[in-house]
Amino acid sequence: MAVQKIIEYNSLDANGQILPEKYNLTLTVLENSGNYLIHRDILRHQLSQKQGTVSTKTRSEVRGGGKKPWKQKGTGRARAGSSRSPLWKGGGVIFGPKPKTVNLKLNKKERALALQTLFYNKRNNISVVGDLESLINEPKTKFFCNLCKNYNLKLDQKILIVVSKKTIPLKLSTQNLKNIELISASNLNTLSLLKANQILLTPLAVNDIKEIYCD
Repeated sequence: MAVQKIIEYNSLDANGQILPEKYNLTLTVLENSGNYLIHRDILRHQLSQKQGTVSTKTRSEVRGGGKKPWKQKGTGRARAGSSRSPLWKGGGVIFGPKPKTVNLKLNKKERALALQTLFYNKRNNISVVGDLESLINEPKTKFFCNLCKNYNLKLDQKILIVVSKKTIPLKLSTQNLKNIELISASNLNTLSLLKANQILLTPLAVNDIKEIYCD
């Protein structure tokens, strides 16, 4: 059964000090356990990442093999009709992989419910940072690392940064840090949330999450 939960956060400034502004999210979550729904959404996301372009050639697709290697009878050898038989070296492949598309259908409401349930489960690992996009005006990884220290973030753990819109300075400042994942609120997914040990939100991202995922 789905119930509504409200989570509230104070925002932090560049020095890690608590600001008076508060932000809240009203989430619809599954009361007992939504693990099965979260698992299905993660499976759907992983399947959608597959290219599905792997391919092998069957005996009819391999070049050559049109001529019968030897006559049918009288040689003492096993009969053969083509040198591209799957039993021969250089022949086709039996039951090899072919290009295909694998999809797992999940309703929009189910996807939103899975995301909100996981978001609620991660509520203690979430921080709201005021105007992170405007704080970083030029690409400086060192400056971003200092910000993480102010926010008590450990760079040896997976950190997910959710912004309303990716800016070039912010993107360049975080791309050399292997444990940092920068994502826009419109592309938020359960797999990124699940992997993250710490989550940073901006006020604009909170508003986007309300509009896109919350009822």
